[in-house]
Amino acid sequence: MAICTAVVKQLRAIVGRKYVLDSQEDLLCYSFDGTFAEFMPDLVVEPGSTEEVSAILKLANEHEIPIIARGMGSGLAAGTVPFGGGIVLPLNRMDAILEIDLLNMTATVEAGVITFDLQTAVECHDLFYPPDPSSIKHSTIGGNIACNAGGPRCLKYGVTGNYVMGVTAVLADGRIIKSGGKTIKNVTGYNFVQLFTGSEGTLGIITEAILKLVSKPHYVRTAVVAYDRLDDASRTVNAVLSAGIVPATMELMDETAIVCIEEAMHLGLPVDKEAILIIEADGFDQDGVQHEIEAIARICQETGASSVEVAKNEAERAELWRARRSVGPSLARRAPNKLGEDISVPRSQIPEAVRRIKEISRKLELPIVIFGHAGDGNLHPNILFDRRDPEQWERVQDAVAAIFATAVDLGGTLSGEHGVGTLKLPYLESDVGRISIEVQQLIKQALDPKGILNPGKALPLMEPSSHY
Repeated sequence: MAICTAVVKQLRAIVGRKYVLDSQEDLLCYSFDGTFAEFMPDLVVEPGSTEEVSAILKLANEHEIPIIARGMGSGLAAGTVPFGGGIVLPLNRMDAILEIDLLNMTATVEAGVITFDLQTAVECHDLFYPPDPSSIKHSTIGGNIACNAGGPRCLKYGVTGNYVMGVTAVLADGRIIKSGGKTIKNVTGYNFVQLFTGSEGTLGIITEAILKLVSKPHYVRTAVVAYDRLDDASRTVNAVLSAGIVPATMELMDETAIVCIEEAMHLGLPVDKEAILIIEADGFDQDGVQHEIEAIARICQETGASSVEVAKNEAERAELWRARRSVGPSLARRAPNKLGEDISVPRSQIPEAVRRIKEISRKLELPIVIFGHAGDGNLHPNILFDRRDPEQWERVQDAVAAIFATAVDLGGTLSGEHGVGTLKLPYLESDVGRISIEVQQLIKQALDPKGILNPGKALPLMEPSSHY
C-alpha cells in the first residue's frame, strides 16, 4: 500500500523528520527478522515515547494503515515481517530503565531495553532477572514480552510472563491502557497483563513494563555430561527431576550440534558422543549447591552418562554457555539455510519426541539437529537445507508438518517461546482447535476492529462469513 504525503507529513510532525525513514536502504533493513522471510514496509517510524506511539496509532487507525511493532528483529517465526506493507514501528529509542525498586524488588522499563542490559543493571544491586533467551544480548524486553520468551533458566525460574507484573500498552485506536502494578496479589478485573503477554503485537503495543526481580543466587555449579546414546540423555532429565532436584538449567545438544560447535570454537567437546547435557545448579548456600551438583552427577552416571565434568571456575562455565548459545550460528557450517522450531512436549515424552524427530530426519533425508531446554520439554529441532533447491524446500515443509504433528500427538504444543508469527499459522488449529481460534478472533476484533496491528500474525484473520 502507498502512504499518502499528508500522512507522512503528520508522522514527521509527531516524531521528528529524522525518525521517519523511507529510503530503500532503510526499508530493506526492516524487511526481515531472524527467519528467511522478507517483505518491504512502506515506511519506518521510530517513536520516542508512549505518547508518540499513541499519536501514531490514532493516525494509522484513521487511515487503516498496518502497524508492525518491532524490537531488534531477532524473532524466529516471521512475526515482525511486514508482509502487507504498512509501517514498521521499532521501539528501540525507548530504551530507558525507569526505576529499580529495591524494596518491592521490581524494575520499570521501556520496551526497547535490551534484556542483557537490564540483567546487568539489576545485578549491581544483588538482584536477578532470570529470563535469558538465546538472543539475550540483542533482544528487547518488549519483544520478549510480545513472544513470552523463555531460555535455559525457565526450568527453575519460569518464562518472561512469570515476571511481568504490569504493562503500559497503546491500543489500536491510540488509547493508552495501564494494567497491573507492583502488588504481589491482584485479581481486580480481567488479567490484561497476561493477555498482552505473548500476543505478538496483535492486541496492543507494549511501551513500558513493570518486571518482578528476585534475589541473585550467590553460588553456581555447572556440569557438562556426555552420552553415547541420545535416549539416555533424554531419560536423565526425567530421572533428575523425579529425584526432587530442580536444576537452574538442563540443556540438550545432539551429535550434529556438538560437532558444529567444536569445529567453530575448538572447546574440546566430545564429538564422538550422541548427546551432551549442560546442567547447572544454583542457590544461596555453597555446600547445598555443591551437594546438588554431586547428586545430579550420580544420577547422570546411573542413567548412562559416559562422563560428567564439572566446571572448575567461572571461565570454564562461561565457555560452556558460550558453546550453548553458539549452536544456531554454528549450524551454518552444514547447510546454507536452517529452519529452527521450538516445539514443547511434556517432560515424560522427551525421549519419544527425540526418537520420532530422528525418524522424520531419516525418512525425509534432511539433517535435523536437536537441541534445547530439555528440562522443561522445550526442544529446538533445526532443519538444515538449501532454500535454492525447490525439492529440498518441499521436503522441509513435510518435515515441519511431521514435527508439529508429533508434538501435538504427544500432548505438546507448536511453540514454547518463539510464538506463532506466520510460519506456524497453518498448523495452529491442529493444536488449539477451531473454537479457541474463534474466541481469539473475537478478542482481536474487540481491541483492533480495523485489524491494523500486526495483521495476519499469531492467528488467522477472521473470515467475513463468520456467524460471529
